[in-house]
Amino acid sequence: MSEWLQCIGCGRRFDPSEVRYTCECGELLSVERDVMPRRETFDARLSSRRTIDKSGVWRFREAVLEVDENEIVTHPEGATRMYERESGVGGRESELGVVSSDPRPSTPDTLFFKHEGENPTGSFKDRGMTVAMTQAKRLGARAVACASTGNTSASLAAYAAQAGLRAIVFIPSGKVSTGKLAQTLAYGATVLAVRGDFDAAMQLVREASDRLGIYLVNSINPFRIEGQKTIVWELLQDLEWNAPDWIVVPAGNLGNTSAFGKALGEAFDAGWISTMPRLASIQASGANPFYRSYRDGFAERHRITAETIASAIRIGDPVSHAKAVTAIQLTNGIVEEVTDEELMLAKREIDEMGIGCEPASATTLAGVRKLHAAGVMKEGERVVCVLTGHLLKDTDAILRNVPPERTIEIDATIDAVERALSR
Repeated sequence: MSEWLQCIGCGRRFDPSEVRYTCECGELLSVERDVMPRRETFDARLSSRRTIDKSGVWRFREAVLEVDENEIVTHPEGATRMYERESGVGGRESELGVVSSDPRPSTPDTLFFKHEGENPTGSFKDRGMTVAMTQAKRLGARAVACASTGNTSASLAAYAAQAGLRAIVFIPSGKVSTGKLAQTLAYGATVLAVRGDFDAAMQLVREASDRLGIYLVNSINPFRIEGQKTIVWELLQDLEWNAPDWIVVPAGNLGNTSAFGKALGEAFDAGWISTMPRLASIQASGANPFYRSYRDGFAERHRITAETIASAIRIGDPVSHAKAVTAIQLTNGIVEEVTDEELMLAKREIDEMGIGCEPASATTLAGVRKLHAAGVMKEGERVVCVLTGHLLKDTDAILRNVPPERTIEIDATIDAVERALSR
């Protein structure tokens, strides 16, 4: 067997055909393999017109999941764009000193945005979901479930519809944006609105999956992490395998922090990159249990009641805590927090760059500013911010964030137009 599940705590191995999410010791599982392909294998597929190769996940399939191509459930997903913006875009001078549009490693002071909101359902979740749903089909599952703040539920519903499986999602009642809830319902999922927060919904879906035999596809599922790894591999490929100095990611349930650390470790060990980027995992200050643990040197796992405008990361007890600790330690990474005011200001700037993102994504730019001001990020370092969700995922947040003078009601006369535009 060249691929297996392994406990991140005691190291015990399990067959990947077994339905399990944790070890008997209580720790999470990781998908491991004894052979990694050469990166040239992936580069050769960039010009292919086959659907499987156009997927930014399955382009890397030998390092994602051992599976027959005919069994794969793909939209396809991935192949998202890498954006770059110069200083002063959007009417504001950058605090980063970003002056260059040349992505080569010899060019200093360059800020990139890898936009995972360009996935089929508008978030990075599709990368993990294609792998988890493929595994669900292989295992003969009839129904799949997740707890969600909105993005996972939309992704699960879309991929379950494609796979012909029943979709059941547990959401915190009244705490999911209208757009995300509408997506989930449109794709045909059954929505259970739990009177409680995300962490209560997560506990309930785990119990329901165990008792009712439903396949769980939250990031506690190790196959989800395998799909999310490809965000990093694709951005490295975008940069012609010249690793940036920093990769910055929003931090909620910590699936991406975990996946990014695993992706970088595997890429470095396989010789795909010659230097190890540092991870910066950014939390909202009202939902910052991982940041609190980091400040304590990870001596204690903190759990809090989370509250932030960034609903996608409004999580007080992140499932992937242990894996994320490993990721930060492996990459000499850092964990930071930003206030709702700071992240919404950063969101406005990203929106005005012509890129746009949901509030949680903007923690990346807000975090970069804070780390740059503190001297943690240095002049000349290359930084990639991962934007995890589409601008339209939370339209209410947009309308609360833009200046009211941008919408001007006028009479239907040309004089009224002139008066409005002369303000």
